[in-house]
Amino acid sequence: MKKHRRAEKKSFQAMTVDELAEATAAYGQEMVIDAFAPMSRQSRARWERARRRAGRPRRGRGVKVISVSVEQNLLKESDRVAKELGLSRARLIERGLRAVIAANAK
Repeated sequence: MKKHRRAEKKSFQAMTVDELAEATAAYGQEMVIDAFAPMSRQSRARWERARRRAGRPRRGRGVKVISVSVEQNLLKESDRVAKELGLSRARLIERGLRAVIAANAK
């Protein structure tokens, strides 16, 4: 990709009256909306990507947030183990559920 170089710009304070009038001419126009046209397909796709909320990355068919009650000492111990393994609490619980389901399927 080409790198675009910006022209050296003067600060407004350093401009002459004529330079200042030229630099700010666009700000004095009315109904600038008339200068716009419908977005191209490429522009629309770019806008939709930028507008989308970041959110969590999709895993499998998506996730469902649930509320689960866990005894406090068990939760502390699970957090410690998750930290040792470099996992989040949710990922540790997911792994545990998968292990129990796999063991029960045999």
